[in-house]
Amino acid sequence: MEKTPLNQDHRAGGARMVDFGGWEMPLHYGSQIEEHHAVRRDAGMFDVSHMCAVDVAGRDARAFLGRLLANNVDRLTVPGKALYSTMLNPDGGVIDDLIVYFIDDERFRVVVNAGTAAKDLAWMNARLAEWALAVDLTPRRQGAGALAMIAVQGPQARQQVWRVLPEARAASEALKPFFAADAGDLFIARTGYTGEDGYEITLPAERASALWQALAAAGVHRCGLGARDTLRLEAGMNLYGQDMDEGVSPLDAGLAWTVDLLSPRDFVGKAALLERGQGQQFLGLVLLERGVLRAHQEVIGEHGRGEITSGSFAPTMQQSIALARLPLPTVVGETVSVRVREKLLAARVVKPAFVRHGRVLV
Repeated sequence: MEKTPLNQDHRAGGARMVDFGGWEMPLHYGSQIEEHHAVRRDAGMFDVSHMCAVDVAGRDARAFLGRLLANNVDRLTVPGKALYSTMLNPDGGVIDDLIVYFIDDERFRVVVNAGTAAKDLAWMNARLAEWALAVDLTPRRQGAGALAMIAVQGPQARQQVWRVLPEARAASEALKPFFAADAGDLFIARTGYTGEDGYEITLPAERASALWQALAAAGVHRCGLGARDTLRLEAGMNLYGQDMDEGVSPLDAGLAWTVDLLSPRDFVGKAALLERGQGQQFLGLVLLERGVLRAHQEVIGEHGRGEITSGSFAPTMQQSIALARLPLPTVVGETVSVRVREKLLAARVVKPAFVRHGRVLV
C-alpha cells in the first residue's frame, strides 16, 4: 500500500490502520464517535495527504480546464478562489469530483481524490494531447516537490491553527469560505468536508510531521476515516465511488449546481447531459425506526423504487441517516420504506444537509 508522509505518526499515535483505495490510512484512534464529536464541538484534524494536488500551468490552462470540467472556471477571477466541479466522461458519467483553485491566469491547482488520481491524470493527459494545448500538469504527491495536506476542522479549528502557526494568521484570517491563500510555503484553504469551519493546510511533505505533532500538542484531536465519513454524511456531501461514479450523471447525484449548462462553453459530457436530462432525485433519509441505513439498500415509495448510496448512524443526531437516489416525483416530507435485512422500515425524506456548524437542520 501507498503511505502518506504521516504514516509513522499515525502508528505512533495508536491508530487502527486500514487499506483505503490502496493507501494505508487511519480508520480511528480508539473511538470514531469521540473523533466525530470533537470536530462538531471543538477541533479535529485529518491526514488528507493521500489526495493528489495537480498543478495546471501554461498559457492555455484556463481553456484546458474550461473544456475538461463541468463547472465553469471562467467564474474564477480572484486569486485564491476555489471552485467545486465534476469531471465527466463523454456519456456524462462522473470520472471524479474535485476542487480547482485559481492562482493566476496561467496557474491553477486541482485537488483530486486519492483512489482516482492515476485514472484522472491519465484522462487529463489524454485530453491535453487530443486538444494540443500549451499546458503542463504536475502532480505533487511524490518525489521532489511532494506536498502533504492536513485538514483541521471544527468550531475552534481556525483559532488552533493560528495558535500553532501564528505566522499564517495574517494571510488566512480574512479568508472567506472557498478561498485559499499562500502563507510562505503553506497553501491554506477554507474549504472542507465536514460541515464545520476550518482550514486545509497544504505544505511540503517534509514539514508535515512537525505540524501534525504541534497541532496534537495544542489539543487538536487526531481523527481517522471513520469520523470523516460520518461527518461528511451528516453534512450531506457526496463520496466518490458511493454517491456517484462513471455510470452516474451529476444531475442524478445532487450535483446539478456544479454543472454549467447555460453558457455557450462546451465541455466533455455536456451533450450527453443535455440529451438525457435528470432521471432521479438525490435526497436524504432519516430512519424513523430502530436500525441502520446502509449503501445499496432498496427504497420503496409511492412513486417507485430507489436506492441508498451512503448510509450510517449519525452521532450528532443519534439517528440513522442516508443519501439516496429516488424517483423524480418524490417530495421532501414523504415517508418511504427501506428494506433492511428483509424488513421494511419507515424513513422520512429530507433535503440534505442534515447537520451544519453543529446544528441539526432536519
